Amino acid sequence: MSTTQLSVADRPQPSRMYRWLVLIFVSLAMFGNYYVYDSINPLERIFLEQLGFTATMFGRLNSSYSIAAVVTLLFGGYLVDRLGIRKSLFLFSALCLVGAILTALRGNFYTMLAGRALLGFGAESQIVAVTTSLARWFKGKELSFAFGINLTIARMASIAADNSPSWAKWAFFPNGVNAPPSWHRPLVLAVVVGSTAVIGAVVYWLLESYAEGHYHLGKSGEPDKLSFAEGLKFNPSYWYVVLLCVTFYSGIFPFRTFAIDLFISKILSQMHAAASSTAAFAAAQAHAGFLNSILPFSAMIATPLFGLLADKIGKRASFMVAGSFLMMPVYLMIVYTNVPLIVPVGMLGIAFSLVPAMMWPSVAYIVSEHRLGTAYALMGLIQQVGFAFFNDAVGRANDMGHAGPDNFQGYTMGMWMFSVLGFLALFFAILLRQRETGPHGHGLETITTASHAQT
Repeated sequence: MSTTQLSVADRPQPSRMYRWLVLIFVSLAMFGNYYVYDSINPLERIFLEQLGFTATMFGRLNSSYSIAAVVTLLFGGYLVDRLGIRKSLFLFSALCLVGAILTALRGNFYTMLAGRALLGFGAESQIVAVTTSLARWFKGKELSFAFGINLTIARMASIAADNSPSWAKWAFFPNGVNAPPSWHRPLVLAVVVGSTAVIGAVVYWLLESYAEGHYHLGKSGEPDKLSFAEGLKFNPSYWYVVLLCVTFYSGIFPFRTFAIDLFISKILSQMHAAASSTAAFAAAQAHAGFLNSILPFSAMIATPLFGLLADKIGKRASFMVAGSFLMMPVYLMIVYTNVPLIVPVGMLGIAFSLVPAMMWPSVAYIVSEHRLGTAYALMGLIQQVGFAFFNDAVGRANDMGHAGPDNFQGYTMGMWMFSVLGFLALFFAILLRQRETGPHGHGLETITTASHAQT
């Protein structure tokens, strides 16, 4: 009797090699998604000088992504449930690629805005599809490790995008570093790299189609579902985590939107007479991209290690206080001091590794299991609202201050906005720790791997 003639229950489980093959290709799909999102980061100054954009317009490119992401989260995984994993992964990966094509099509602001909005709708839905697929293939096996590998591969795309002025200098300066840079070729490169999202989705479709006829597969994981009525019933510890989430992440991701231009301007302002040359700009852009890539690189390496530390000793709320405290002075150090940029960026990288390693798993201790989908979806929605607001607000602040290499202090207002977010993140982290060390705590400070094993 052939494998295809066996009943579903009698079929063998997919081999470990087959499951890891699935992991590689769904992660490749997310790689393309992440690269396209971060591909505009090195281009702000070029957009301003060649396309006549303002910093507000540049910020709105990412605000439109976040607004579309909010709409996606309101669907609550409905389309993934309706279409199934392979169809939804292909559809949303294709939307990411079309968004990249629209962004690169012409130097028109509204066309680019539409492209980034389409990317937001496709990218966030794609992530839901990837999460659901990993739960199907790895639940009860190496699920946590699979999620970690998936995120590591995705973050490699952010690192590649930030450093593209170095490894793809031919795209940014097709006529050499003494000629004007290109705004168009880096976006075409993003289309080429972003096509890996569709390639990964197509291969996953083939792998799952074959597996359904030959193996016994688990049920699809439950996508996060959003219910405002359920959210209102959550306890104060959850809401302190949500407020920490939106203030902390709004100080990270909108900062990354403007950080390369900020770093370029600081580097060029310190070079004085050399600042007007295209070659100086090329060197500053490459260094700025490297600095911006420190955040995803540090998170890729250190976040799992901090997670292991929390499992060993507990103290999750205390670690969140420490990470928020570390973030607080970073932005003011950049605009008010002449310390090497690697110092504040390194501090922010540690904070970006430490707080998320504690924050996301803490929700599972605070909220009952059957309401986790609502809890995470609500956090994601509020986080994206914060991204949309601060991408727009900081862009406006940079325009009001006439920020640029000739006026580095013009960035001060925007950096104060980020610094205030750091103060607020610290405030909410302290409130969380106070509650968790009191009679209404949920074990964030005390639960360890050893204590959990004894219960």
